[in-house]
Amino acid sequence: MKYAFIERHRCVWPISVQCRVLEVSVAGYHAHFVRRARGAQRRHLSDDALRVHILAIHAQTRGGYGWPRTWKELLARGIRVGKQRVQKLMQRHGIRARGKVTTDSHHDLPITPNLLDRQFRVEQPNKVWAGDITYIATDEGWLFLAVVIDLFSRQVVGWSLRPDMTRDIVIDALRMAWFKRHPDKQAGLIFHSDRGSQYASRDFRDVLIEYGIASSMSRKGNCWDNACSETLFGSLKVERLHGQRFKTRRQAMDEVIAWMLWYNRTRLHSTLAYVSPMQFEENWLANQPRHASA
Repeated sequence: MKYAFIERHRCVWPISVQCRVLEVSVAGYHAHFVRRARGAQRRHLSDDALRVHILAIHAQTRGGYGWPRTWKELLARGIRVGKQRVQKLMQRHGIRARGKVTTDSHHDLPITPNLLDRQFRVEQPNKVWAGDITYIATDEGWLFLAVVIDLFSRQVVGWSLRPDMTRDIVIDALRMAWFKRHPDKQAGLIFHSDRGSQYASRDFRDVLIEYGIASSMSRKGNCWDNACSETLFGSLKVERLHGQRFKTRRQAMDEVIAWMLWYNRTRLHSTLAYVSPMQFEENWLANQPRHASA
C-alpha cells in the first residue's frame, strides 16, 4: 500500500521525501517495482517470445532436450512457465529431442502391470531384471543394443547387438542372461521393461513363461519407471561413445562390448558404495551364511 501511494504521487512529492515520511527505504521501493515488472513479463510472455527461448535451449543442447528438460531449463533461467505450455508449443513447432525412437508403444499387444513400481533397490540377485533398447549411429546405419540388468548389483547380465530392432534382439538378450545366471524358476524373478512392441510380443512373452519369469512394464510415457536402464545407456554414451565416429557396425560393437565388460568388472558404481557390479555380488556372496554339509 505504501509503495502504491508513493507511485501515485511521485509527480507531487519527491520519492525520497515520501519514503522518509512513510518510513520505507528508497531501495525497497525500487526493488518492489522491479519484481513486479519481472513478474508481469513472465506472465505475459508471448508464445513467440517463449519459442525463442526454447529454440535457444534446443540449439545450445544440440537437440539433446525433450520438453521435460527444456521446461526445467527454462525454470532454471528464471522463466516461469507451465510445463504443459512448453510441451504443446514444442509439439506445435516440431521441436523435439534428436535421436531415434526405440519404444513403439502404439500397438494392441497385451500390457502387464508395473510390478516394480520404481523399487530399484533389490535385496539379492536374480529377483528383478530390467531390459531396454538403445541405438548407436555408424556410417553403415544404426546399431541397436538390448540389455538385461540385474537390479541387485546393476550388472549387465545379458545383451544383444543387431542392425535391426525386432523382437529377436530382446529375446537374444534375455536368453543370454538366463544361461549366464541360471535362476531358480520358482524364485519369483521379475523382468521389467517399457511397453515397446518387442517386449509385448507373443514370442518374448512365451520365453518369459518358459523361464517362469513375471513380466512388469512401465507406465505409458514414463521413462523414470525404467531409470536404471536409462542411466546405464547414458553412462555408455558419455564415457565411451561420445565424440566417436564408427565407420562400421563391427567397430561400434567392439567398443560397446569392451565398455560393458569393463563396467561389470571394474567401473565403480555410486549406488553400490563405489565398487563394481561384480565385486558387489562377490562381497554379498562372501557374507552369506555357510551351511555345513551333512
